Amino acid sequence: MLEQVGRIWSRYAGVYLDGLLGTLWLSLVTAMFAVLIGIAVSMLKRSRIRIVQIIVDFYIEILRGTPILLQLYFFWLLPKLMPFEMSDTACIISALVVNASAYVAEDIRSGIQAVDDGQREAGLSLGMSRRHVMQKIILPQAIRNIMPALGNEFISIVKATSLASVFFVSELTTAYRTVQAATFLAIPSLLISGLIYLVLTFSMSRVVGAVENRMKAYDR
Repeated sequence: MLEQVGRIWSRYAGVYLDGLLGTLWLSLVTAMFAVLIGIAVSMLKRSRIRIVQIIVDFYIEILRGTPILLQLYFFWLLPKLMPFEMSDTACIISALVVNASAYVAEDIRSGIQAVDDGQREAGLSLGMSRRHVMQKIILPQAIRNIMPALGNEFISIVKATSLASVFFVSELTTAYRTVQAATFLAIPSLLISGLIYLVLTFSMSRVVGAVENRMKAYDR
């Protein structure tokens, strides 16, 4: 087995590395836009307009309550019914972004609730508008409070990108499928992809842990 793994790696390392780059690219783009949309959704959830709150709650519950693979299929099929075209990669990124935004929105909401109301009241008493209080006082603290949660969400996004292989979008699991089809050695090919995922997620979890420990030390 180890000999087969070594032989596959020596011949197809470039395929796996291309897949790794694809996974990282998908993850970074997804995380960036998910945070932006998540902030907007969390702000809308705090709206005083009841219908807006209902729509946002429905948005979050639908995305958190349905399988992500089902959402990927929906975003992949929807453009085919519309008078415009989207690449498979764009469809999958859109689905990943929308799915992750629901979780990020809930993380941000919990971070905002963790900020002492006294700071909001102090900002308003100084003549700041509610929007400026949120932008200058509340959000920076909320983002700082939820940095560990956002780090864990990024790790979840990395693992979720493996579902893009169903649609043959270039990433690490797609690399495994390519190598397996070329070598007919399913288990050794899969082991290599699994080890790369493990090293990647383990490294990121250590970084998230280090950031969390530094933030705790700073709070002291």
